Amino acid sequence: MKYLFVAGAAVLVLAGCTSNPDSTEDATPVAVTSSDSACEVMPTQAPAGTVVFSVQNTGGQATEFYLLRDNDEVVAEVENIGPGVARDLVVDVEAGDYVTSCKPGMTGDGIRGDFSVVDQ
Repeated sequence: MKYLFVAGAAVLVLAGCTSNPDSTEDATPVAVTSSDSACEVMPTQAPAGTVVFSVQNTGGQATEFYLLRDNDEVVAEVENIGPGVARDLVVDVEAGDYVTSCKPGMTGDGIRGDFSVVDQ
């Protein structure tokens, strides 16, 4: 019983660390293709609200994907996406200018691009 309590508490703590919304029904889809040398994000603009970044790793090494504010503050991230693996990053975003970053090999500043969120 003690272990069940600890596991349940850990789930609650970890759940509090995410900015993921409860529903993706009205979310804006954004496709991200991360290779060893490129980070393609389509589209590069979305309306404010829930955005689902569908990250596909086509490279030969694990990668990460980040959504950053223009001052490099991390808004949301998904890590350890293995070669051939796809993972979704679901995040609520406000209007503003952002930067996307794919990190092949999970090191360095990554391959960056501009991303805009506009009021609806």
